[in-house]
Amino acid sequence: MHQTMEKAAKGPVQAPGTGGPDTTAAPGGLTPVPLMELTTGFWRFKVLAAAVDLGLFSVLSRSGALDAPTLGRELGLHPRPARMLLACCTALGLLIREDGRHRNAPIAEEFLVEGRPHYFGGFVRYSDRHGYAGWGRLQEAVRDNRPTTWDPDLQESAFVTADPEILDGFWEAMFTLSSFTAQALSSAYDFTAHRRLLDVGGGTGAFPVGLCRRHPHLGATVLDLPRITEMTRAKVAALGLADRIGTHDGDFLSAEPLPPGHDVILLSMILHDWDEATGRRLLEKCHAALPDGGAVIICELVLDDDETGPAQAALMGLNMLVETRSGHNYTYGEYRHWLTEAGFTDISVAPLDAAGANAALIARKIGGHRPL
Repeated sequence: MHQTMEKAAKGPVQAPGTGGPDTTAAPGGLTPVPLMELTTGFWRFKVLAAAVDLGLFSVLSRSGALDAPTLGRELGLHPRPARMLLACCTALGLLIREDGRHRNAPIAEEFLVEGRPHYFGGFVRYSDRHGYAGWGRLQEAVRDNRPTTWDPDLQESAFVTADPEILDGFWEAMFTLSSFTAQALSSAYDFTAHRRLLDVGGGTGAFPVGLCRRHPHLGATVLDLPRITEMTRAKVAALGLADRIGTHDGDFLSAEPLPPGHDVILLSMILHDWDEATGRRLLEKCHAALPDGGAVIICELVLDDDETGPAQAALMGLNMLVETRSGHNYTYGEYRHWLTEAGFTDISVAPLDAAGANAALIARKIGGHRPL
């Protein structure tokens, strides 16, 4: 490396046998391959989105392994694009090709077949039809500091004009995503001492379902808007947990206090949707609602304090620019500061290996008063 840098400092490298500079060489052996990967990253996503939209994985799940011509006919595709799409899906690990026939790879069979319990295609469709266009205007979002997936001057939120069918798929996929994050949280934090969980903005109840199944002594309440809790009650009833998981209709951003009677409060993928002032107020409400010894858990994709990563947390932060008025992915230090200012103590961090979160920050309410 040192010798290479010395040569670069002395001037352009001479191309062998030409007497002129070697325009293909770069200091340190650098190549544009990583930039090519970044530049064409959307190709991979669009392959996945097209395959989901065509129902490729569902067809293969029903029919078993098929050769390209047969599968193309099943999907109504010309042989040329069918062959190309199948090659891409195989190269990306979504399909397996054996003896000239294609079948679903395990990850596609588990998560991309419609009707399966963990179907994730709804989020793929939501991202393709809703988020993708907004990210296509990222420069505009960065310049203007405003979302590009919806117009905040005319709409209450991005969900107002979104296709209801796409939204239904989105909520189902969020249940899947949160279910796996709940598993990770349950392994990382001991809920034995708690009796009643309040899931603030809990959506269709994936965390309470997962946590209550693992901890038979635990009950839970999901606080969310009425249009969401209607779906929550249906989901919980279908899973046979209506006697242990209830709902509370409300807006956690309002001045109303959080419902009492809970000794642990969960904020999963909530604080990143809002600005700092809103997040601080919500943590103060959590502190006021908890009994002495109660705990609050922040479950998020958290940025390192020097804001150099991890990449998924940084990218989710930028997604908040595209999707929300004031959202942001915050650092460990910021969350610790907010928790301390809200009156919480004994702050700890549990690393999580999940698509929805990389960490849980746990803090406790010790004594009834906030520090001066």
